[in-house]
Amino acid sequence: MTAGQEQSGTTAKPLRADARRNRARLLEVAEEVFAERGPGASTEEVARAAGVGIATVFRHFPTKEALLEAVLVRRLERLAEEAQQLAASCPPAEAFFDFFNLVVDRSPVKNAYAAALADAGVDVHAAVSDAGRAVSAALGGLLAAAQGAGAVRTDLEVPELTAILVGTCRMLQHLDGRPDAARRARQVVLDGLRG
Repeated sequence: MTAGQEQSGTTAKPLRADARRNRARLLEVAEEVFAERGPGASTEEVARAAGVGIATVFRHFPTKEALLEAVLVRRLERLAEEAQQLAASCPPAEAFFDFFNLVVDRSPVKNAYAAALADAGVDVHAAVSDAGRAVSAALGGLLAAAQGAGAVRTDLEVPELTAILVGTCRMLQHLDGRPDAARRARQVVLDGLRG
């Protein structure tokens, strides 16, 4: 289903331009509300912040989980776009390491969304599969360019890099409240990636 479509029974119908704008606005506001108050924030809070009635929220997102899922997918899509922008505007090493740090820095919010969805019984991997593939493809492009420039070790492939990213995010979560230790640990990981 594309961003300009909404599920209706078993078929997806295109949204009118105003409905697409409303949906995009709701996603933008929901992302702000969930980032500020956590994934436990209610759809009523989102509706209030967007200046619409709750029925408008549910017209686009029939459940809170559907809204949270859409926000998570949007964040991942934007992450893939940012990787492409870095690739186009920065030297390969800078683009790669900036993106690595961007993913790590944003992981606490992403992980909170994913945990809330999993707790609600949502298959998170299936829900974000298309957006996740886009991020992986963008990561692969950055990795290949950085390796080609001699900035990143050549024996590293996307699956290992993804595991290192996940591990780094968990490690920094474990070091929460110890910023000096977190900074040193992150530097060890980054140094280990260099070619």
